[in-house]
Amino acid sequence: MHVHAHGIKRTSLLLQLSAVVTLAYIIVLVVAGVRAHSLALLSEAGHNFSDLLALVLSWIAVWFQTRPADHSRTFGYARAGVLAAFVNALTLILIAVWIMWEAIDRFRNPVTVHPNIMMWVAAIGVVLNGGIAIMLARAGNDVNLRSAIIHQVGDTLSTAAVIVGGAAIAMTGLQWIDPALSCAIALMVLWSSIGIMRETLNILLEGTPRGLHLKDIAAEIRATEGVHDVHDLHVWSLGSEIRALSCHITIADIPLSASAAILQAVNERLGQRFHIHHTTVQMEHEICVETDGCSMPVPECCDPHTAAQSHSNAHGHSHSH
Repeated sequence: MHVHAHGIKRTSLLLQLSAVVTLAYIIVLVVAGVRAHSLALLSEAGHNFSDLLALVLSWIAVWFQTRPADHSRTFGYARAGVLAAFVNALTLILIAVWIMWEAIDRFRNPVTVHPNIMMWVAAIGVVLNGGIAIMLARAGNDVNLRSAIIHQVGDTLSTAAVIVGGAAIAMTGLQWIDPALSCAIALMVLWSSIGIMRETLNILLEGTPRGLHLKDIAAEIRATEGVHDVHDLHVWSLGSEIRALSCHITIADIPLSASAAILQAVNERLGQRFHIHHTTVQMEHEICVETDGCSMPVPECCDPHTAAQSHSNAHGHSHSH
């Protein structure tokens, strides 16, 4: 998680406090769900358990991400929060499947529930989950915290639905409302997990960060004075808010001091427009042929395809010794 040092302790304390409060509410939900014979409340207990896991994992990720880089992990633990978010999304899917399975069974075998207990316990949950979501939203906005926040927002909405469902059962006596609510909660859980799962997988697979397009980045680099062209461009995320870039740029055959000014200008453009601050830029003053991630200058007398073939043969020859 990319947070300032002074905010790390506050974020850690918020996550710990939220976890303790959530654990207490889970106990209340289980006891009330058994007494009220309410699958919706037991479903909320399962959902809140995933919240507890999310909060604990997020706290562990915060702790890991404060650790410095070393010789074994040269980028540090920037992806600890991403991995925690991925696990959180996976638990959400498993919880949703369990809720729907139980709801289907309740449709076949209806159980009489006690709506008053449902409504009171759900009202407590709206206050607690809503409060936790607001506190975490103020603490940061990286994918790790957002996964925990989505858990809390989902719980706030689903517990509010339980209040409405309890009132409807009390007024109509229709017991199928309870499993119907459970299905709605499960669908909400599945929906909330999709975005987090996609984003975390994209980071773990080193895909282009969300919202960025290579053509726009390449155009911005080419627009820098002194840059003739750009190729072998790669952009990925070290963590949810730490973007990295590597590329080759073609420039004129100029002194090193002049090329340093071009490099500074490129980095400033990338930082200002795309928030990319970790870059590796290789400068070349001749047109190059790329082969297997390598590049070499193309002699003026040679055709690029011929040069590429020559480079391929030389590359293979060097490996044969």
